[in-house]
Amino acid sequence: MRDLPLNALRAFAAVYDSGGVRPAARALRVTHSSVSRHLRELEAWIGLPLLQERKGTRALAFTPQGEALGRAGLASLRDLEHAIASLRESRRGNAVTVSTAPSFAARWLLPRLSDLQQSHPWVEVSVLADQSLVDPSDAGADLALRMGRGPWPGLRCQPFMDDALFPVMSPGYWQNRGRPRHPRALKGLALLHDRDPQASWEAWQAQYKVTGLNVRPGPRFSSSDLVLRAAAQGMGVALARGRRAAEDLANGTLIRPFGELQVDLPRAYWIVRAESGTPSAAAGTVVTWLQDQAQVVRAPLIVPDDS
Repeated sequence: MRDLPLNALRAFAAVYDSGGVRPAARALRVTHSSVSRHLRELEAWIGLPLLQERKGTRALAFTPQGEALGRAGLASLRDLEHAIASLRESRRGNAVTVSTAPSFAARWLLPRLSDLQQSHPWVEVSVLADQSLVDPSDAGADLALRMGRGPWPGLRCQPFMDDALFPVMSPGYWQNRGRPRHPRALKGLALLHDRDPQASWEAWQAQYKVTGLNVRPGPRFSSSDLVLRAAAQGMGVALARGRRAAEDLANGTLIRPFGELQVDLPRAYWIVRAESGTPSAAAGTVVTWLQDQAQVVRAPLIVPDDS
């Protein structure tokens, strides 16, 4: 143990896991030259080459010895990580960390956490804002709330909530634009976009086929939270996920000008956990609470039909 080059072994395991020096350096938050130096030191210490050159490509290739060491090193470090996580859980059995996308955390989860505190005061929940789809335990989380077309391999995935897409705008924008009530009015309005591939205006156009509507122009925002804020500021019309716009619809900051017209998104959200291991009692309590909250639908403000 005294002679093992632990830093070099850790760097090599990261290279083996990520497939390259630069991604390993990013994962370890060090310079790529530092990772390269560790690799040279490890080969010199072992006395065998661990990497081999492949002519005509920049991809890394491992020697048989490198493959064996990479598998063993990565497995050992993961075992150690899981052991530490288990010790932390046993030390604080009431602590639960939930990983989810920043916009979902801000717009859906955070407004409901006070209810969890009141109903289950013994549970201590921390929120990790993270959009990557990885094993939650790899990010230090007990469970993750993810949207998309699950399930995903290597993870325990449980359908959580459906959702729906529909246009929203501020009451002021609606008034200033002549109180539009039919989707064909979208042709004269500014369409707001975010980067959610499942919440694109193309999905709305594919279902409702508004003649002459060009869904490509319009300002773009990096998250659904920003695009809903832009709509609330009167910048245009956003195609909202109903779950994320619920608060704004309930308090009248946003309205649904076209009534119940929507694009349904079944199984839009998932509860994701590590494939192995038994969840703690606290984590199980949070999952049950989340499922209960998914059944609570707050009534939106919908502009009535004049007819």
